Amino acid sequence: MGKVPEWRRVAGLRVVMTWPQAGCAPPPRAPGSLRASAAGLAGVLLIMAGATAAGIAIASQVHAPQPSAAAAGAVGANAHGPWLRRSLPVSVDIPAIGVHSRLMHLGVNSRGAIEVPPLFTHADQAAWYKYSATPGQIGASIIVGHVDTVAGPAVFFRLGALRPGNRVDVTLADGVTAIFRVIGVREYLKSRFPAKTIYRATHFAALHLITCGGAFDYRTRNYLSSIVVFAALASSRSAGI
Repeated sequence: MGKVPEWRRVAGLRVVMTWPQAGCAPPPRAPGSLRASAAGLAGVLLIMAGATAAGIAIASQVHAPQPSAAAAGAVGANAHGPWLRRSLPVSVDIPAIGVHSRLMHLGVNSRGAIEVPPLFTHADQAAWYKYSATPGQIGASIIVGHVDTVAGPAVFFRLGALRPGNRVDVTLADGVTAIFRVIGVREYLKSRFPAKTIYRATHFAALHLITCGGAFDYRTRNYLSSIVVFAALASSRSAGI
């Protein structure tokens, strides 16, 4: 792969691009980690290669929406809530921010980092981490997506605009749609990313959506934070309903 120029212009605007060297969230150390004790995740600070997209650097400092303090909400929910049997996810819809995406199923790369959709060909598509619970199962299901590219907003550009109560629908291979409700939206510095909170097993059907956010470091060309949306299964519907 040839050298990528540091500066480009999109629609006449000068942009600065981050090559995918730093990630939106430190990942589990190994595929089996989500099924193991949360203790195995403590202190994990690996970099998720490929998850950082391009930071748009224009004079007016246009940034993706960031979570407000009022949206922090909760990271846990009722352990006696609904749950679904295992079924692979097909797509995700988030009406409040206009997201509709087919879901890639990705694992980890050779360095043990969570794979993400290719930046320049699938930035408009989100991915389910295939070693996490399937959406609706008891446990934490993880979906990641890019925030932006040199061409503009990516699939999760407006993720930080979500608020508690917003709906996230995940269509499953068995025809059931898992309907989640956002319970909290938070921003974490990557240097202080709470891996145990994000990846550990839960006693309810949880969904965690992750993208990059916060300040953009023009020296390293990386976002300094991760935005995490916490959601809990509220209900479900069968195909045709």
